[in-house]
Amino acid sequence: MPRVRKGAARNKARRKLLRAARGYWGTKSRHQQQAKVAVMRAGQFAYRDRRNRRREFRKLWIIRITAACRMRGTRYSRFINGLQNAGVLLNRKMLSQIAIEDPKTFDTLVELADKHATASRGLRHAVVAAG
Repeated sequence: MPRVRKGAARNKARRKLLRAARGYWGTKSRHQQQAKVAVMRAGQFAYRDRRNRRREFRKLWIIRITAACRMRGTRYSRFINGLQNAGVLLNRKMLSQIAIEDPKTFDTLVELADKHATASRGLRHAVVAAG
């Protein structure tokens, strides 16, 4: 049986790798071995930072909601707890957008949350006193 040589497949793999490393500085974009290391590393950073981006955005939304709540005389934790007790199913991204773009609606949400937060707090104290 004849010996199989890898010529075309090897060239294709090298071309694919160097295309992925295009724009990298120095030998990382020109030499196969350096490019392989750089592309692997870049992939690891990209994977990690896709998760970090979600984390950072959630922090930003919470900061915005907290600021809007403080302007209306309530706390973030009390606001979120009141909304959960009221059965409002808005995520933090939507709440921060409402706080920025539609302050009147946010005011009504704060009032609703305050009403339900105080109701749940009264129940909790009643259970503790009875226990």
